[in-house]
Amino acid sequence: MATLQKPIDSPFTAASTASEIMAGVDLTGQLVVVTGGYSGIGLVTAKSLADAGAQVIVPARDLERARAVIKGTDNISIHPMDLMNPESIYNFGQLVASHGQPLSLLINCAGVMAAPLMRDADGHESQFSINHLGHFRLTCELWPALIAAGKARVVSMSSRGHQIAGVDFDDINFLQRPYDKWVAYGQSKTANALFAMALDRRGSGHGVRAFSLHPGQILTDLARHLTAEEIAGFDALDEQGRPRISPEAGMKSVEQGAATGLWCATSEALDGKGGVYCEDCNVAPMNELDAGSKGVEIWAANSDFAERLWTMSEHWAGMTVD
Repeated sequence: MATLQKPIDSPFTAASTASEIMAGVDLTGQLVVVTGGYSGIGLVTAKSLADAGAQVIVPARDLERARAVIKGTDNISIHPMDLMNPESIYNFGQLVASHGQPLSLLINCAGVMAAPLMRDADGHESQFSINHLGHFRLTCELWPALIAAGKARVVSMSSRGHQIAGVDFDDINFLQRPYDKWVAYGQSKTANALFAMALDRRGSGHGVRAFSLHPGQILTDLARHLTAEEIAGFDALDEQGRPRISPEAGMKSVEQGAATGLWCATSEALDGKGGVYCEDCNVAPMNELDAGSKGVEIWAANSDFAERLWTMSEHWAGMTVD
């Protein structure tokens, strides 16, 4: 199968930081939306884009927390949105539209990992609902503003966790099979990569390109559902209990973790490209080794799977892009 997953000539590495990626980038006057933009990688991403001159809108389920974190930061505004609530997503989309400005970037950073079994109001498993379906709805709501930019990008935070599992199209919501929080997480991260492929196919003719990425292994609030024993099992902490930093081994600081997403959002090296999964500030190769190794699995880079997921998402969300 032909693949676009071929690394390109990038001056950046696994150790590159957000500030290195954004050096010399001018986003003055551009409108940007960053989900999850008030914690971890999303917060660094939002602040980096704001520092480059963009007007950044951060949707938040926890408004009080978001406003406390963002307080005093120029060029960032906070507005309510819950990715598990379609009406909330619609209202946020209307708010963005009320600005009357094109949307240059949509950065989908928000997510959950290894959560206990929960479902949204329509019965969708929560990790799939938040990590994929909520962002699908949001992208559809913001589509007119993205097209109006003439040149826009949609960047979705996947994960090497996609290597755990592909999308089980016969039982996405764990109605027949036993619930496994890691399989559910892996499925949702595969969905992020497939979403970027399908969206890029629809958006490229309008100047909208889409990317997915693995940010690295970073100990952030994403790990809130993990036990101390599970965290220890990842060897994520050193002998003093501090996050272990070893970029080449995939363990990164938050600044390093934000770098690949910012590269996908701003790099001129990606002009004319799209639909690819990236890591370490480059297009990732196909994974030809064991799970946990660098690269994207075949099930997350399959155009037929991408189209199948898109069709199911259209049906469930009752909306699409055009």
